[in-house]
Amino acid sequence: MALRKQDVDQLNALALAYMGDAVYETAVRAHLLHAGRVKPNILHRSSTAFVSAKSQALILKRFVDEGVLTDAELAVMRRGRNAKSGSVPRNTDVQTYNFSTAFEAVLGWLYLKEEQERLDELINYAITIAEEPRGVVK
Repeated sequence: MALRKQDVDQLNALALAYMGDAVYETAVRAHLLHAGRVKPNILHRSSTAFVSAKSQALILKRFVDEGVLTDAELAVMRRGRNAKSGSVPRNTDVQTYNFSTAFEAVLGWLYLKEEQERLDELINYAITIAEEPRGVVK
C-alpha cells in the first residue's frame, strides 16, 4: 500500500529519518563509487565523512545558516530535531544526534513526498559541503 502525499505529513519524524537515512546512504555510496573509490576499506572510511551524525549535523547547520530550506522543510526539520528516540549512539552527543535526525527526516520527507528534484538538490549540496576541505570533519 502506497502512502498518499498528505499521509507523509502525518508520519512520525523518526520514521521520516529512518527513510532519509537509507536514501542518503544510498546516494553517498553511489557518489563514492562514481568517484572511483572502490576499495572496501576506503569506501567505509570515506562514507563516514558524509553519513556520521557529526557530518549530518554540520550539513544541516549550513542549510539553515544559508537559508537553503523551505518553510515546509524547516517544519519537518524541527519535528526531526525534537523527536525523542529513547537512545543516543555512543559516539555522539544528544544535540548532534538530534540535528542528524532532523537532516535525515527532511530527506525522508522529500523522498516519500516524491519530490525527487528537490531531494537530489539537497543531497548534491550536502555532498558538496561534506567534500569541502573544512566543510565537514573527515
